Amino acid sequence: MSLADLPFPEINAVLNGTATLLLTAGFVLIKQKRIAAHRAVMLTAFTVSVIFLISYVAGKIARGLTMFDGQGFWREFYFVLLISHTILAIVIVPLILRTLYLAIKGDYARHRAWAKWTFPLWYYVSLTGVLVYFMLFQWFPHHQA
Repeated sequence: MSLADLPFPEINAVLNGTATLLLTAGFVLIKQKRIAAHRAVMLTAFTVSVIFLISYVAGKIARGLTMFDGQGFWREFYFVLLISHTILAIVIVPLILRTLYLAIKGDYARHRAWAKWTFPLWYYVSLTGVLVYFMLFQWFPHHQA
């Protein structure tokens, strides 16, 4: 068995879906002022997202690019989704790191201010990652580049 034999798309979709659920739980927990639980869940979401990033890069190295073969409206929709997802996936990394750093440092006022931007963008990236997976591997035919 080689690295290329691993089901990277499925693994990545599960990791993104898990991150989305953890982000949802973290949001609910902080609204309930359950700070310790919020911290644990958000650190887990961060860890899952790091594992996703490693898996995503490994999958691209091992298997290459996958081409989207949908047509018409769905092709346009997919590429708008993919472009916004990709740009925000790049933007979100330093935002997550800064927000996490402020929490670890104990600067909760600034952490909250950064989290107001970080959370919705991170949530969007995680959720659209799952949607990209379904569009690319489940709903439309595809082929490797």
